[in-house]
Amino acid sequence: MNDQNTSPSGENVKKSPGSGLARIHAIYNDLSPKIQIVADHILNHPQDVVHLSITELAEMTKCAEATIFRLCRLIGMKGYQELKITLASEIVKQPMQNIHEEVSSEDNMMQVAQKIFHSNIIGITDTLNVLDAGSLEKTVEMLDKAKNVYIYAVGGSAPIGLDSYHKFIRVGLNCIVHSDPHLQVMTASLMNSESVAFGISHSGSNKDVIEAFKVAKRAGAQTIALTSYTKSPLAKMADVTLYTSTKETSFRTEAISARIAQLCIIDALYVGLSLVRQEQTLANLQKIREVISGKRV
Repeated sequence: MNDQNTSPSGENVKKSPGSGLARIHAIYNDLSPKIQIVADHILNHPQDVVHLSITELAEMTKCAEATIFRLCRLIGMKGYQELKITLASEIVKQPMQNIHEEVSSEDNMMQVAQKIFHSNIIGITDTLNVLDAGSLEKTVEMLDKAKNVYIYAVGGSAPIGLDSYHKFIRVGLNCIVHSDPHLQVMTASLMNSESVAFGISHSGSNKDVIEAFKVAKRAGAQTIALTSYTKSPLAKMADVTLYTSTKETSFRTEAISARIAQLCIIDALYVGLSLVRQEQTLANLQKIREVISGKRV
């Protein structure tokens, strides 16, 4: 079971409200070359698109109207008119000229900091716009009911996995994090229907995490993925998927930019679980404060 809606053509689409540009960016790498031509024009000229008919946009991009409609459906919109309305709203709320600011060799450190902070703010906002409320609620429900939770993340995602573990134990989840591929598949083989595998991978294509998911699913476990790509192998395998939406710049890959957005999602899950497990969470926090106080000077 996956958490995406399905279009009449059988394609997965985004359900969440919010930024049309963020939704296009989130699925861009999974689009066909023809649809990418339309996506490129919309991403680069959103102010112009709001004034174009679907016929005019088709002529400008040398694509069929059906291609434009297909893109609209892939990002969860009923049609081109809904996309135009969404774009018009975005342009009013947030001027586009600052979104893709690049760091220059002539920038001083304060300018670098301003651009990095701005980029992170945009990444968080775009991620919020593509988040699906139902997926968040289902994730909290699955984690809350799980007898044990195994968090799998390697490489740059490993610190995110460790942060998840650091937060989830506070609400009383019986969880552990593994970044070692051998321990991942070993523990996955010991799962059952009361277990949850939580895989974190920006690309959704990490072989180790995918292998752990395969083993976990064979053992009967439920699976949750945190990734940025809707058609990645990890997203397709997961029972529930949470997506981030970030942009790449000259000195920062998407994976680096995604970290802040991923941490925000983990924070949201932690607070959601805390609300469900209020009494246990408060008792655990008190115990933690007592033992941690001895670690401070």
